[in-house]
Amino acid sequence: MQGLAKVVQLNLTHGFLPASRFVAALCCAATLLAPAVAAGNGKHAPARKAAAATPRDGEAEGRLIEIYKLIGQAQSRAALHKAEALVRDHPNFALAQLVYGDLLTTQTRPLKAFGDVPDGTLPAGAQALSELREESQLRMRALRERPPAGAIPAQFLQLSPKNRHAIAIDSSRARLYLFQNGPEGLKLIADYYISVGKSGIEKVAEGDLRTPLGVYFITSNLDPKSLKDFYGVGALPINYPNPYDARRGKTGRGIWLHGTPPDQFSRAPKATDGCVVLANPDLDRIIKTVEVRTTPVVIAPTLRWVPPSSVQAENRHFNDVLQAWRNAKASGDINRLMAFYTPDFKVDGKSIAEFAPVMKVELSKMRGKDIELKDLSLLRWSDSADTMVVTFGEVATGARTGPVKRQYWVRQGPQWKIFFEGVIG
Repeated sequence: MQGLAKVVQLNLTHGFLPASRFVAALCCAATLLAPAVAAGNGKHAPARKAAAATPRDGEAEGRLIEIYKLIGQAQSRAALHKAEALVRDHPNFALAQLVYGDLLTTQTRPLKAFGDVPDGTLPAGAQALSELREESQLRMRALRERPPAGAIPAQFLQLSPKNRHAIAIDSSRARLYLFQNGPEGLKLIADYYISVGKSGIEKVAEGDLRTPLGVYFITSNLDPKSLKDFYGVGALPINYPNPYDARRGKTGRGIWLHGTPPDQFSRAPKATDGCVVLANPDLDRIIKTVEVRTTPVVIAPTLRWVPPSSVQAENRHFNDVLQAWRNAKASGDINRLMAFYTPDFKVDGKSIAEFAPVMKVELSKMRGKDIELKDLSLLRWSDSADTMVVTFGEVATGARTGPVKRQYWVRQGPQWKIFFEGVIG
C-alpha cells in the first residue's frame, strides 16, 4: 500500500508522473476482480442494495477523488471502505472498480510492480487500461487545476439577462463548466468530466469523428423516450455547423451533448463520433438547468480564464463598433450601412448584392427611426480569425417589440465586418 500511496500523492500534488506508472497502481487486479465486485462475491464485496438512490451530479467523481486522497495519505482501510461503497452504488463506474480491485489486492499481498496483472491479461485489455489511465489523469488534473476564483472564460464578453446560463468546455482537460448568469455576472456552479471525439477536436468534415470548436447554442432538448439507450438520459443538440463553420466549408451534423448507455457510467476521454458525452447524473443536472436557444456553449482547445474586469475594454471597443452600425442603419443611408458588411456576406442563400435591396426596403419602412439593441450578448471566438457572435433584440423607436437577430462579425485588419445576419426569433 505504501508504494500505491506514494504514486497517488505525487499525482495529486504535482501531476508529473507518466500515465503508465500512475495507472498501473490503479489497475493491478481490476480486470479479474471487477466481475466479482459487481456480482457481490468475495470477502470484501459489497452487498446488493434493495433500492438504488437517485444519483446526484458530480457525486461519484467526488467520492473517487476522496479515495485518491486517502490512498495518498496511506489510509488504506478508509480508502477500501469508501471504494467498496462507491462500486456498490455505481457498479458500472469502471475507474472506481479499477481502484477497488487494486485496494483489494493490497489486502492480500504486496504489489510486485505497478501494473502487476497475470500474464496474458494485460495485452487483452491494453486499450481499455490505457483509456482508464487517461480518464484518471484528467479527473485528477481537474482537481489540481481549478479555475481562479471569480474568473470567467475570455469568450464571454457580455451576456444578456436572457442568457440565464452558459456552458464552456475545455477539451484539453476533458471538462465542462456550467455557469449561472445573474445580476452580479457569471458564476461557476458546477463542472464535469466529459468525452469528445475519437479523433479529437476541430471538426472539419462529416464522419471525421472529431468534436467541433467554436461558439454554439443549444437548439433543442430531445425527449429521452425518442432516443436509443445509447444516449442515456437525454440529448441537447447544438447548432453545428454555425455560420462561421459554414463560411469555412465545414460539414457534418448531429453534434449533441448526451449521456451514456445504462451499462457505462462514463466513456473514455476520446470515445465519441463527435458529440460531447457526460455521465447521466451530470447531463440530467444540465438538462434540468439550461434553457433551449439562449444557452451558449463554447468548445475550446483550452479555456483562458480571466477576471470579468479584463474583458471590459474589449467590450467597450466592440460596443462602439456596434453603435456605429446602429447609427448607420438609423440614418437610412444604404451605402453607409453596407460598408459594415463583407463582400462574401451571405444569409438565407442571398449574396450581398441580393441582400442590399432587401435592406433598402427595410430602411424605407423605418423612415429614419432610431433603433434600440435590447438584451445584447457578445461572444468572442479567436482561431485563424477573430470573430464575434452578437445577439440582440432590434426595436425601432415607437415600437414595443422587434425581431431577435444574430450577427457574425469578423475582424479584417483594424475593422470589424458582418459576414452573416439573420432573424432567430
